[in-house]
Amino acid sequence: MVRSLLLAAALVAPALSFAGNTTVKGSDTMVVLAQRWAEAWMQKQPSKKVQVTGGGSGTGIAALINGTTEIATASRGMKAEEKAKLPGGAAVETTVARDGVAIYVNAGNPVETLTVEQLKGIYLGDITNWKQVGGKDSRIVLYSRENSSGTYVFVKEHVLGNEDFAPEAQTLPGTAAVVNAVSREKNGIGYGGGAYARGVKELKVEGIAPTKEAVLSGKYPLSRPLFFYTKGAPAGEAREFIDFCLSAAGQKIVSEVGYFPVK
Repeated sequence: MVRSLLLAAALVAPALSFAGNTTVKGSDTMVVLAQRWAEAWMQKQPSKKVQVTGGGSGTGIAALINGTTEIATASRGMKAEEKAKLPGGAAVETTVARDGVAIYVNAGNPVETLTVEQLKGIYLGDITNWKQVGGKDSRIVLYSRENSSGTYVFVKEHVLGNEDFAPEAQTLPGTAAVVNAVSREKNGIGYGGGAYARGVKELKVEGIAPTKEAVLSGKYPLSRPLFFYTKGAPAGEAREFIDFCLSAAGQKIVSEVGYFPVK
């Protein structure tokens, strides 16, 4: 299943001042979604400004810790050691959407489904040829995300069992770059948010496609929530923005971008 990615230009946030602005930083998976939310919110509230940047879930969480963003977006849960570093209040987690991590292969690849165990073998470097998983006799070309990516952490934890990716895996700086690489490399494989699966083939995992029903029920093995994190309970304009994201209008945008609503 291919879900279209709605492209948008990044809004560049200034270094610190929050006066009159709501700052949102983090997940590459969520950056298009956050930009769409920001655009819609500012149309409704012209006097208010939301500034969105990506960089990865780890980058957003680090910005929350050091006080350079009000809202961190993350495609994985905040770690205990990260929460311990947050000064002046506990991290508050808000689930704002749901996603199924997609496994991308080239459109011409005959493979239709892989098990989690096969994915683990591929990304650990134990399975190196497509014929080992029912494909052609061709070397598998691995594409991965950088370690600041929440999706990288999710796949490492839920597929690799916290083992390290094979050294042959080519690390790319964003999901769009992974999709582009796989679309050009006939023997490639990559992973990322479902909304980015454009121009590539999205594999089933354990025979299950990442449909809305399968992701919301958790039947799809790589289902996950997408988060906002704040330092303490959000207040003021940040609270208003989060409320909008969780409203019917905000959750409609989730579906338009290619993820799945929580409400």
